[in-house]
Amino acid sequence: MNSKKINIKQKFSNISEYWSPKILAEMNDYQFKIAKIKGEFIWHKHRETDEVFIIIEGDMKIEFHDRVLNLSEGDLYVVRKGEEHRPYAERECKIMLIEPKGTRNTGDRRDPLTIENDQWV
Repeated sequence: MNSKKINIKQKFSNISEYWSPKILAEMNDYQFKIAKIKGEFIWHKHRETDEVFIIIEGDMKIEFHDRVLNLSEGDLYVVRKGEEHRPYAERECKIMLIEPKGTRNTGDRRDPLTIENDQWV
Protein backbone atom coordinates (compact mmCIF):
# COMPACT_ATOMS: atom_id res chain seq x y z
CA MET A 1 0.00 0.00 0.00
CA ASN A 2 1.28 3.46 -0.88
CA SER A 3 1.37 6.29 1.63
CA LYS A 4 -1.56 8.59 1.03
CA LYS A 5 -3.98 10.80 2.86
CA ILE A 6 -7.14 9.00 3.95
CA ASN A 7 -10.35 10.74 4.95
CA ILE A 8 -11.79 8.38 7.58
CA LYS A 9 -15.30 9.85 7.63
CA GLN A 10 -15.52 9.71 3.82
CA LYS A 11 -14.51 6.03 3.82
CA PHE A 12 -17.56 5.18 5.92
CA SER A 13 -19.77 5.99 2.90
CA ASN A 14 -18.34 2.86 1.24
CA ILE A 15 -19.54 0.58 4.04
CA SER A 16 -23.14 -0.63 4.03
CA GLU A 17 -23.17 -3.68 6.32
CA TYR A 18 -22.80 -3.76 10.09
CA TRP A 19 -20.11 -5.65 12.04
CA SER A 20 -17.85 -6.04 9.00
CA PRO A 21 -14.54 -4.21 9.67
CA LYS A 22 -12.67 -2.95 6.62
CA ILE A 23 -8.99 -2.03 6.49
CA LEU A 24 -8.05 1.62 5.98
CA ALA A 25 -4.29 1.39 6.42
CA GLU A 26 -1.45 -0.75 7.70
CA MET A 27 1.49 0.21 9.89
CA ASN A 28 4.16 -2.38 10.54
CA ASP A 29 2.16 -5.46 11.58
CA TYR A 30 -0.96 -3.51 12.58
CA GLN A 31 -4.14 -2.70 10.70
CA PHE A 32 -6.42 0.30 11.12
CA LYS A 33 -9.99 -0.82 10.44
CA ILE A 34 -13.33 0.94 10.39
CA ALA A 35 -16.78 -0.51 10.88
CA LYS A 36 -20.37 0.49 11.28
CA ILE A 37 -22.04 -1.28 14.16
CA LYS A 38 -25.64 -1.58 15.31
CA GLY A 39 -27.33 -4.09 17.58
CA GLU A 40 -25.50 -6.83 19.44
CA PHE A 41 -22.28 -8.58 18.52
CA ILE A 42 -21.22 -11.90 20.04
CA TRP A 43 -19.34 -12.69 23.22
CA HIS A 44 -15.71 -13.30 22.27
CA LYS A 45 -12.10 -12.73 23.27
CA HIS A 46 -8.77 -12.33 21.54
CA ARG A 47 -6.30 -14.66 23.24
CA GLU A 48 -3.18 -13.21 21.56
CA THR A 49 -3.76 -9.47 21.38
CA ASP A 50 -5.35 -6.36 22.85
CA GLU A 51 -8.04 -4.66 20.76
CA VAL A 52 -8.40 -0.88 20.44
CA PHE A 53 -11.82 0.74 19.93
CA ILE A 54 -11.98 4.41 18.85
CA ILE A 55 -15.43 5.94 18.52
CA ILE A 56 -15.61 8.14 15.43
CA GLU A 57 -19.36 8.90 15.53
CA GLY A 58 -22.18 7.79 17.81
CA ASP A 59 -22.27 5.80 21.02
CA MET A 60 -21.65 2.16 21.88
CA LYS A 61 -21.25 -0.09 24.87
CA ILE A 62 -18.89 -2.93 25.60
CA GLU A 63 -20.29 -5.49 27.97
CA PHE A 64 -17.93 -7.46 30.21
CA HIS A 65 -18.98 -10.14 32.68
CA ASP A 66 -18.62 -7.72 35.60
CA ARG A 67 -19.47 -4.34 34.08
CA VAL A 68 -20.73 -2.35 31.07
CA LEU A 69 -18.56 0.36 29.54
CA ASN A 70 -20.22 3.33 27.76
CA LEU A 71 -18.22 4.88 24.92
CA SER A 72 -19.05 8.06 22.99
CA GLU A 73 -17.64 9.97 20.05
CA GLY A 74 -13.97 10.71 20.62
CA ASP A 75 -13.47 7.95 23.21
CA LEU A 76 -10.75 5.30 22.96
CA TYR A 77 -10.67 2.05 24.91
CA VAL A 78 -8.28 -0.91 24.94
CA VAL A 79 -9.81 -4.32 25.60
CA ARG A 80 -6.99 -6.42 27.05
CA LYS A 81 -6.08 -9.73 25.47
CA GLY A 82 -8.04 -12.66 26.84
CA GLU A 83 -10.83 -10.43 28.22
CA GLU A 84 -14.21 -11.71 27.05
CA HIS A 85 -16.46 -8.92 25.84
CA ARG A 86 -19.55 -8.14 23.77
CA PRO A 87 -19.86 -4.83 21.91
CA TYR A 88 -23.25 -3.38 21.04
CA ALA A 89 -24.87 -0.17 19.89
CA GLU A 90 -28.52 0.83 20.09
CA ARG A 91 -28.17 3.10 17.05
CA GLU A 92 -25.63 3.10 14.24
CA CYS A 93 -22.15 3.83 15.52
CA LYS A 94 -18.97 4.31 13.49
CA ILE A 95 -15.78 2.95 15.01
CA MET A 96 -12.11 2.42 14.26
CA LEU A 97 -10.27 -0.69 15.43
CA ILE A 98 -6.51 -1.08 15.68
CA GLU A 99 -5.22 -4.63 15.84
CA PRO A 100 -2.49 -6.90 14.47
CA LYS A 101 -2.82 -8.26 10.94
CA GLY A 102 -4.77 -11.50 10.87
CA THR A 103 -6.93 -10.74 13.90
CA ARG A 104 -10.36 -12.36 13.43
CA ASN A 105 -13.28 -10.06 14.25
CA THR A 106 -14.95 -12.77 16.36
CA GLY A 107 -11.72 -13.64 18.19
CA ASP A 108 -11.70 -17.22 19.44
CA ARG A 109 -15.12 -18.07 17.96
CA ARG A 110 -16.50 -18.87 14.53
CA ASP A 111 -19.94 -17.38 13.97
CA PRO A 112 -22.14 -16.14 11.11
CA LEU A 113 -20.70 -12.67 11.97
CA THR A 114 -17.11 -13.89 11.36
CA ILE A 115 -15.70 -12.12 8.30
CA GLU A 116 -12.71 -12.91 6.13
CA ASN A 117 -9.60 -10.93 6.98
CA ASP A 118 -7.92 -8.45 4.63
CA GLN A 119 -11.01 -6.70 3.29
CA TRP A 120 -10.06 -3.14 2.30
CA VAL A 121 -12.32 -0.13 2.01
